[in-house]
Amino acid sequence: MKVQGKMFLWLAAFLVAMAIIYGLWSKEPAGTTALFLAFGLSLMIGYYLAFTARRVDAGAQDNKDADVADDAGELGFFSPHSWQPLSLAFGGALAFMGVVFGWWLLFFSLPIILIGLWGWVFEYYRGENRTQ
Repeated sequence: MKVQGKMFLWLAAFLVAMAIIYGLWSKEPAGTTALFLAFGLSLMIGYYLAFTARRVDAGAQDNKDADVADDAGELGFFSPHSWQPLSLAFGGALAFMGVVFGWWLLFFSLPIILIGLWGWVFEYYRGENRTQ
């Protein structure tokens, strides 16, 4: 994970340099803003990966002598039967259609998004840890 963090931090340094050069040379605000936003996003991702790499064990990608098989294994838990992403996708599509057809459509999409988000967060919150 250290390698990915460094890659994104180097990308952030490159993007801020290009944003400054592009902004001074072209005096075009849209592209300059997009480059600065890309700088901010890559900086956030790079910081997160570098910060997380200090707290977890070194992965196979951090070892120069590692094979592909060294990184095999369980990657995490993914819900096999969740319907909540469908609700979020429908609510998100409705919200983006609100930008096209009228902002009033957001009033209908927001409850769908909130219900989907609530269901996804608390999908496996059952049993002894459940609040009464």
